[in-house]
Amino acid sequence: MKKMLLLMSCVVLLSACSDSYVEEPSQTYEPSCQLRLGFDAWEPYQYLDVGNVVRGLDVELVQAVASKMDCTITTQQATWTELLDRLQEGEVDMLVGASRTEQREEFARFSDSYRKEQFTLFIRTGELHRFTMHTVEDFVRRGHRLGVVNQYYYGDEVQELYSDEELGPRFVGAMIGELNLARLLDDDIDGFLEDSFVGASMIRRKGMHEYVMPSDIQLPASNVYVMFSRESVDQETVERFNEALHEVRESGLHADIMSRYGL
Repeated sequence: MKKMLLLMSCVVLLSACSDSYVEEPSQTYEPSCQLRLGFDAWEPYQYLDVGNVVRGLDVELVQAVASKMDCTITTQQATWTELLDRLQEGEVDMLVGASRTEQREEFARFSDSYRKEQFTLFIRTGELHRFTMHTVEDFVRRGHRLGVVNQYYYGDEVQELYSDEELGPRFVGAMIGELNLARLLDDDIDGFLEDSFVGASMIRRKGMHEYVMPSDIQLPASNVYVMFSRESVDQETVERFNEALHEVRESGLHADIMSRYGL
């Protein structure tokens, strides 16, 4: 009987010990938000590097801001025209390196400006003497063919020229900037507009210094924004982004990233 009581006591004690060491379920970290970033080939601002790693000045800045927001970023690559369509449909949440226009505000929200950009007219090396004019308007009015990228916004001046019944046909659209470079070498256009740093990077990567050069014609510098889809991103998230962008500026990280890319 004593042995039976002792055995029952042990069973009770073991049960109590077992209950006191129940393992807590592991907790998986989840960020406060996830954002889908669309990007196109536009080095040094956004591009796909060796090992399929997305890099670039704009990408680094957005990643730094997202980290402050406790957000993660996934990426999708496409042409700029395709990305604009995806943003309107809410298939991507954000695009970088965007100009702010009334038309785009119908389907997009915009961050505060985070850098400036300036477009330059690139021409064939050795033909600078042909282009003594000082503006894009003079360039196209003299009958020269100008390469542009579809759906890029080059400012009000170019937009008006592009919409002009007489001058509009002298603008030749391309899906990507590299196509303008090829068309210039093939004499299909007389020059093309490209961001000054993007154009220089493209010429360097293609080894085209002997064939293509920047002209003296430049468009006015303009502000650049992050563009968010109205279909998938609310205004509160944009405001959180702006607050985090301000923190990145104040910390000096914004200046560090810009200087690393020579800006």
